Amino acid sequence: MKTVYFVRHGQSEGNVSPVYQTVSSPLTVNGKVQAGFIAERCSKLPIEAIISSTQLRAKETASIIAEKTGHTVEFSDLFRERRKPTELNGKLFDDSEAQKLNEAWWQSLIDAGPRAGDGENFQDINERAASALEYLIGRPEDHILVVTHGFYMRYIVAKAIYGDKLTGALFADFAPSLVMENTGVTVLRYGTPSVLHAWGKAARWELWVWNDHAHLG
Repeated sequence: MKTVYFVRHGQSEGNVSPVYQTVSSPLTVNGKVQAGFIAERCSKLPIEAIISSTQLRAKETASIIAEKTGHTVEFSDLFRERRKPTELNGKLFDDSEAQKLNEAWWQSLIDAGPRAGDGENFQDINERAASALEYLIGRPEDHILVVTHGFYMRYIVAKAIYGDKLTGALFADFAPSLVMENTGVTVLRYGTPSVLHAWGKAARWELWVWNDHAHLG
């Protein structure tokens, strides 16, 4: 059985700013404190490998965790946040043109509509999530920690549950119900014997924990 602990990065400057976040947004002071809390928690888990998104806020979080656990962090673009159109970076949320582009981008993520600038669309993120899950299945470790992002974490879980049946419309209904705190822990398990016995099917992913943030108090 494989267990994957997904951790959302700590609070970033972009999380508390009224602008569209960039890939270089660092952790806030509070975000570093949050990362310290989750690092302490992770030190008690049977983690064999740490993999992080290549974006700064995730890399900083993973580094703080690894310092506590003694692991070397591996980095992968498979776990970065959804790629927004470059034109949105640094724009204010209340900028009317940015709002129009953001809405077009959202539509491209949920109904396979036209691509919005150079942002990812449904096909892109769907294929990336599938590749990420296959990558994790193929890893030799049984216990893996992945530091990633809020929106993409929702997509990973949706893809794990629905597989090839996942559509943009289904994700649009599914995602808003999944609240994600900074440094919240989500656990997916693969090949659980009890699940195989109960459903009589081949190995599949199982959502074991969603957004556990007890370490934040």
